[in-house]
Amino acid sequence: MGRTIVSDHVKETKGAGIFSLYPDISNRDSWEGLPSQLKKEIIEAGQEAKKNPWTQLLISDFTEFSKTGNRLAFEDKYFPRRRKLSALVMAECVENKGRFLDDILDGLFLILEETTWCLPAHNSYIRDAKQEYLPDESRPIIDLFDAETGAFVAMAEYLLRPELEKISPYICSYVDKRLNDRIFKPYFAEHFWWMGNGKEPMCNWTPWITQNVLLSALTRKEDFFTEDERRKYIEKAAVSLDYFLDEYGDDGCCNEGAQYYSHAGLCLFGALEIMRNALDDKGEKSNHFADVFKEPLISNIGSYIVKMHAAGDYYINFADCSPICGRRTAREYRYGKATGDEALMSFAALDFAKASLSERLLSDEINLFYHVMQAFSCAEILSFKGKETAPTDCFFESTGLMIARDERFVLAAKAGNNADSHNHNDVGSFIVYKDGRPLIIDLGVETYRAKTFSDKRYEIWTMQSQFHNLPTFLEEGYDGKLGKDSAADLYDSRIVMEKDGIKFKATDVSCVLNRKPERDGTSQEAVSFDTAFLTEGVTVASTLKMDIAHAYGDDRIKSYVREISLIKGEGIMVKDSYDGNLDAVLSIMTYEKPEMIKNDSVGASISLKLGEAGILDIHGAELVGLEPIEIADPRLSIAWKHEVYRILVRVKKEILMTLI
Repeated sequence: MGRTIVSDHVKETKGAGIFSLYPDISNRDSWEGLPSQLKKEIIEAGQEAKKNPWTQLLISDFTEFSKTGNRLAFEDKYFPRRRKLSALVMAECVENKGRFLDDILDGLFLILEETTWCLPAHNSYIRDAKQEYLPDESRPIIDLFDAETGAFVAMAEYLLRPELEKISPYICSYVDKRLNDRIFKPYFAEHFWWMGNGKEPMCNWTPWITQNVLLSALTRKEDFFTEDERRKYIEKAAVSLDYFLDEYGDDGCCNEGAQYYSHAGLCLFGALEIMRNALDDKGEKSNHFADVFKEPLISNIGSYIVKMHAAGDYYINFADCSPICGRRTAREYRYGKATGDEALMSFAALDFAKASLSERLLSDEINLFYHVMQAFSCAEILSFKGKETAPTDCFFESTGLMIARDERFVLAAKAGNNADSHNHNDVGSFIVYKDGRPLIIDLGVETYRAKTFSDKRYEIWTMQSQFHNLPTFLEEGYDGKLGKDSAADLYDSRIVMEKDGIKFKATDVSCVLNRKPERDGTSQEAVSFDTAFLTEGVTVASTLKMDIAHAYGDDRIKSYVREISLIKGEGIMVKDSYDGNLDAVLSIMTYEKPEMIKNDSVGASISLKLGEAGILDIHGAELVGLEPIEIADPRLSIAWKHEVYRILVRVKKEILMTLI
C-alpha cells in the first residue's frame, strides 16, 4: 500500500465509542429545535408516504436480470420501499405521536425479511464475474446496497429505539440479528474486492460500503460490541479507505466524474466523520483523529466538485457521468466545514438555497444518515453567508483533465488514458459550454443494464470514441455508414476507434493555464495560436496539447496531435495535425442543431451555426454529414431534453476549428 493516511491518524487515538453524531427520537429538545417549516414539510412528506402501497418483491423480479439484463424490474420495487420508510421514520422522529409507527414496522419487517439485500446486478462473489442466478442466503454478498440497507435499518432502529423497545424487545433484536448475518459476520469472514488488497483498482464502492458498514456497527447499543471489537471495525475501515485514497493523485480528481463524487468523495467524508465521532477523545481539548481533515489530499477531494461545475445544474462530465449531478447538500457543506474550505461551503450553501422542496427533503435518497444530517444542518446552511466565486482554471494532472473559463465559455479537455473507472474511450475529447448552455457535449451513459458492465461494453454507442469529439480512422475505400450499427463497427477491421485499457493513452501531454500568447504565434510556454483568430486586446489563454495516436493502438496512425485552447474573451480553438495512412473522419457532438452557413469544398472551409448559441468554423476538412440523434433512453433524457447532433468531417492533414 502506498498511502496510509487514515490508518496513521487512527493510530494516534485509543478506544472506540458508539455513534452519537445525531440524536435519537427521545432527545426532544433537538428534534423540536428544527426549523418549524422544515418540520412541517417532513411530516407532510410522511403523510404522503403513508398513502403509497408497499411494493411486492418477487423472485421472478430478481431473476429478470439474469434472463434479460433488465435491472429495473427488481430495482423499481426495491428502492421505493426504502424511500417510503425513510419518509415515515423522519416524520415520526419530528412529530413523536406514534401515528407512523405501524407503517414503519410494516416497512421495516418487509425489508428485514427480504431474502437478500444485494442487487441482482451485483450478485457475484468475484469482481466482474457473471452474476449468480439466485441469491445464497447462507453466504451474503456485501455489495453497495446490502451495505446501504444495513445502514438504513441500523439507523432506523437507532433513531426509534426508545419507542420500538416500548412496543417489543424483539424488534431491535431482529434488526441486530439481520445486521449480524448480512453485514458483521461477512465483513470479517470474507474478503470482498472493494475492501482493497493493493493489486486492483478501487472505486466509489470502497468508501460507500465502508461508510455504511461503520454506520451499521457503531449505531449498535454500547454493549453489543466491546470497545476492542468497535476498534477493529475502525481499523479495518481505515485500511480500505487508504487503498481508495491510493487511487487518487494529489490533486484529488475523481476519475469517475462529478456524478460519482456523491458516492466517492462524499462517502469518504461520511466514513471519516463517523470515525471521528467514534474516536472522540473524551475530556481532551481536541480530537486527534479530526486532524485527518487537514490532509491536503482529503481537502482536494472535497473541493473537486466546485472545480467541475460548469453552469447552473450542469457539471463537466466524461465517461458514465451525466452532466446533471443533482443538488449539493449538507454533506458537501459539512465536508467544507471539516476541511476549512469556505469555497466549498459557499458553493454548497448557494446551491442548497436553490433546491426544491423534494430536493431539500432528499426524496429520492434512501440513506437515513443523509436525511438526518440534512435536517440538522438546514438552518445553518441557509444562514451561511457564502460568496459566489468562479473557480480558476485548473489542470488535474492525475487524469489529464483541463478546465478553463472566461465570462462566456467553459472548456474542458481530457488527455489521460482509457482505463478510468466507468471508462468511455474518450482520450482527447473536449466539452464546451457557452453562456451557461451546453454546446459541444459528452453524452454520458444510457440506463444501466447487464451489457453495460460486461465484456461487450464497448459495443454500446455512447462508450465508443466515434460518438465523442474525436476522429475515427477508416481504411481507404470504406463505404459504410459510420455509426449506424455501433456493435458491428467495433468488430469491423476497416474502422479504427480508440481502444480501452491503460496503455491506450495520450502522450506528450502539456498544459499551460492563463498564459499570454505572443502576437507572432509563440510564447515562452511554447503555446501556439493561429494569429488570424486573435484580436487586439487578447490577454490570456489556457491550452491542453497532446498526441492521441496511442489511444487507437494502430501503427498506421503515426500521430494525431491535438491542441485545445480557450482564448479569453475570444472563444475556443482546436488545432489537429494528423500523420498516418488511414482516412480520418472527425465527429463533433452538439446539443444545438447545426445549420450550414458556408460549405466551401474547394477551400475546405465549413461554417456552422449552432442554434442561437455559437458559430463553429472548420478549416481543412470536408463535410461528411450532419446527423440528428434521438434521445429515447430515460437516463440520457435527464440531461438531454431533445435530440442531439453529430457533425462528421473528413480531416486532411491539419484542421483548425474555432468556436465563437
